[in-house]
Amino acid sequence: MSASARLPLNHFLLALAVVAIWGSNFVVIRLGLNALPPLLFATLRFAFAVLPAIFFLKKPELPWRSLALYGLLIGVGQFGLLFLAMRSNISPGLASLVVQMQVFFTLMLAMRVSHEKLQAYQWLALLLAAGGIVLIARHADGSATPLGLAMVLAAAFSWACANMVVKRAGRVNMLSYMVWTSVFAVPPLLALSLIFEGPTLIAEGLARADAVTWAAVLWQAVGNTLFGFGVWGWLLARHPAATIVPMALLVPVFGMSTAAWALGEALPAWKLLATGLVLGGLALNLLWPLRPWRR
Repeated sequence: MSASARLPLNHFLLALAVVAIWGSNFVVIRLGLNALPPLLFATLRFAFAVLPAIFFLKKPELPWRSLALYGLLIGVGQFGLLFLAMRSNISPGLASLVVQMQVFFTLMLAMRVSHEKLQAYQWLALLLAAGGIVLIARHADGSATPLGLAMVLAAAFSWACANMVVKRAGRVNMLSYMVWTSVFAVPPLLALSLIFEGPTLIAEGLARADAVTWAAVLWQAVGNTLFGFGVWGWLLARHPAATIVPMALLVPVFGMSTAAWALGEALPAWKLLATGLVLGGLALNLLWPLRPWRR
């Protein structure tokens, strides 16, 4: 299948639902971090994704090393770092944008590993989107520290690597895949929480947790992990990365709008301009294959 192949409408709507969940999820993360230490929060997220679902879902017919690699990349590499950064080093809206560097990392990895080729219009689309990302990054205005930006970029690269792992896995039951790979995220996250956050901070966080906190944990596990990553991996197994991955550029649109609505984050003109560049790149990537003169 060529990189320019169009998405069926139902697959497009599934991808849109995923990016809407992922975008609004940054506000949910912020709510959870009000009570829970970040590494404990990440541990609970994946623990709830595993239990009780693992007792009802058969292990995918894949090597253990493949399951373990994906679990470590998504659990420790992506969300461990992202939660740590969002605790005090980057705002939810800006985090939703910077983590989308995974789009560019994934496409570059796809070219190298899977020999997928980008069309000229896709390069132009990515340049437009990159311009939007650079514009927002240059106007952080104290809403992100250099450490926070570095941690979220590392999280984005880990997500890109995980995209390649799941694409290589092929067509598997993605719900089962997400549950069984989450098994490998829990122990290292729990160990890191015990080492760096300690039993006292963990106990204090659990004592502060209220209904909103536990709702955030459940949303992380069910909505974001099982549905979001399950559907995303299912789509990647059926379409070229260059077709699916740019959809994730809509995540910061949902992320910034929900952060503005729920948390009062400002939306100045420069941020709207940058958002327009990102949307322009995405629109070019999606609509160019549908041009009227296309045979």
